[in-house]
Amino acid sequence: MATEIRTSIEINASPEKIWKVFSNFENYPNWNPFLTEVSGEVKAGNQIKINAGGMIFKPTVLKFEENKELRWLGKLLFSGIFDGEHYFEIIDKGNGTSTFVHGENFKGILVPLFKSKLTGETKDGFVKMNKKLKELVEG
Repeated sequence: MATEIRTSIEINASPEKIWKVFSNFENYPNWNPFLTEVSGEVKAGNQIKINAGGMIFKPTVLKFEENKELRWLGKLLFSGIFDGEHYFEIIDKGNGTSTFVHGENFKGILVPLFKSKLTGETKDGFVKMNKKLKELVEG
């Protein structure tokens, strides 16, 4: 079974300005209501540490493209149980604004058991993070 959460928000700023705030992971505890910790060397192929609402994950970074995209894959125990490919994309609209896309694709045999939590509480966390990022970048 698979479930996707996909959120987005328009931000009145360039991708570079958004990326500067978004990729300052050391500052996350000061502003980010959803991801309170992103630590380790964030680059493709590396394992990092994530704290999302008190839950600790150690995903592998799949893609890290400055001013454009960050993507990682986390697994519960081993592949196929509960896997989550988390992604952030910044889309330049070419007019001084950008779209920040924040989502995750969940796959595995346990996903149906958590679907209501994922599409409720987890999605709400994504939206809160997006709004706070917009506030910081535009402020």
